[in-house]
Amino acid sequence: MRLVVVSAGVSDPSSTRLLADRTAQQVVDLLSAAGTEATVGVIELGPLAVDIAQAIVSGFPSERLRAAFERLAAADAVIASTPVYKAGMSGVFKSFVDILDDDLLIATPVILAATAGTSRHAMVVDEQMRPLFAFLRALPVPTSLFAAPEDWADRSLGGRIERAATELVLLLRAGVGRSIADGAWAGYQHRFGSHATRAERGAGDVDVTTDLMRLAAGGRS
Repeated sequence: MRLVVVSAGVSDPSSTRLLADRTAQQVVDLLSAAGTEATVGVIELGPLAVDIAQAIVSGFPSERLRAAFERLAAADAVIASTPVYKAGMSGVFKSFVDILDDDLLIATPVILAATAGTSRHAMVVDEQMRPLFAFLRALPVPTSLFAAPEDWADRSLGGRIERAATELVLLLRAGVGRSIADGAWAGYQHRFGSHATRAERGAGDVDVTTDLMRLAAGGRS
């Protein structure tokens, strides 16, 4: 199983990354106990902030962003973790999602997580992140994760992490996401040249020798 962590934390050390790492380790341990090996890859959004901004303006992702897209497309599951600023998910996290192909995470199981300086932001995960990933047609697990400073010393955080990890592992072992994507892929709307692993057409598939394409390029039929 290929697990990918997307972390928008920018501090060092980052509580946002710590929450994602603890969750990823729990998933790996549960999969291992069930006889399934798993690898964990990490996409840190902080170092990609400039690339993300340039991609939003130009519409063309950098090589580093394309590599991140391909890693996400190949993931069996994702843990998405963001800090909360001004009562909302971080700008770099939302901007990264804005430049993802809409079909990149179809039916991919996802754990949603957030950290903040106060527990008053606890609903950001369900009020903002969950609708966002629903738009991407991903499969967020029922249990959301949130950690304020006082939560790190509370044993209940570990319980929530274990519950979310268990939900993710059950989805993975049952093959729910893969079955949905395999059975209904053609019924979803897809972006031309998408980075999604099941995408069949790209710029290289365009026949530029047709009369219509020659006219579009300024030539004569």
